[in-house]
Amino acid sequence: MATILHLDMDAFFASVEQHDDPALMGKPVIIGRDLRGVVSAASYEARTFGVHSAMPVAEAKRRCPHGVFLPGNRRRYAEVSRLVMATLQAVSPLVEPASIDEAYVDITGTETLFGPPETLGRRLKSMIREATGLNCSVGIAPVKFIAKIASDYDKPDGLTIVAPDQVSLFLADLPVGKIPGVGKRAQAALSRLGIRVVGEIPQYPPEFWQRHLGKWGLDLYARACGQGSDTVNPCREAKSVSAENTFSTDTADRARLAAWLLHQSERVGRELRRDNQSGRTITLKLKFNDFRQITRSRTLPDPTASDTVIYAVAKELLEAEPLPKPLRLIGVGVSNFGNEPRQLSLFEDPARQRREQGGKIDAALDAIRGKFGRDAIVRGRLFDFERE
Repeated sequence: MATILHLDMDAFFASVEQHDDPALMGKPVIIGRDLRGVVSAASYEARTFGVHSAMPVAEAKRRCPHGVFLPGNRRRYAEVSRLVMATLQAVSPLVEPASIDEAYVDITGTETLFGPPETLGRRLKSMIREATGLNCSVGIAPVKFIAKIASDYDKPDGLTIVAPDQVSLFLADLPVGKIPGVGKRAQAALSRLGIRVVGEIPQYPPEFWQRHLGKWGLDLYARACGQGSDTVNPCREAKSVSAENTFSTDTADRARLAAWLLHQSERVGRELRRDNQSGRTITLKLKFNDFRQITRSRTLPDPTASDTVIYAVAKELLEAEPLPKPLRLIGVGVSNFGNEPRQLSLFEDPARQRREQGGKIDAALDAIRGKFGRDAIVRGRLFDFERE
């Protein structure tokens, strides 16, 4: 039987800010400063006031007016995340990042090296603290979804172990909302069936759940019985790379929108090149001021990681789209990754030559920014552009 460890950093973004600036220790730190945006993270001090991630920043300020609101530093968070993942690799080669601040680790058979799971769990927490200065919570169980629930069971700085013979007891009194994937609508459906805790689900046969909830009902029944995946995939790759921004004021100014697209295309292209990825499908995302959201996509014959190509396609998609109302958000993404060999043409392709030349320019910009900083060199079209 497998032994799966799930590690979850505690209030990650806010904790990084507190670690980097000791003056913030003990204060309610909230990542998210744009009143029209949402909270990315909240320290435990802020959570006592009811502030949580995904809450509108305006609501967070109402609940915690004395909080320290920060814009966040994604580059710094990614740097610390890499330290966390590298530390996990020292314990097992089977590490599956689930997000920037959590990961699954298959620790099956590591007892001879690190001792029983509890010993390894405590050792790993100490290693993470030494590497990053931050606390984390750890859950250990026979399957992934129970390990994830366990890591959240005793936060912050927790360690919860669910042995194979304790699975049923551990799940019995848990609210059904603790099962990953069971959101508010699913909880409401289960409540109508008289179900409040996980232990009540196996009291009905699988046929009952299939009749009422379809295939999802069978999956729910299996989870309530402690069945789930124990496969840790260390080769999970991103399926897309995207960037989006919510404006401080709604706008239908196409010149301003185009500038945002260029800025976002540079971000997306830079990340693709850093990860040696390229994609065929470019997607434009628009959200109007009435919160209606649309996406428009175009698939190219060849994969690209070029800022210029991404921007050109996104801009064409924007130009083809009527804007009946001002926008509150715009974004661009690249997906459908692939770097397969292509058939060479007998004749020169001017368009391909332009793309290859653009790739050399992108590489030069990456090198300059990598050495001197993101703002060391700016495209002329973005010279007067101000990020919000």
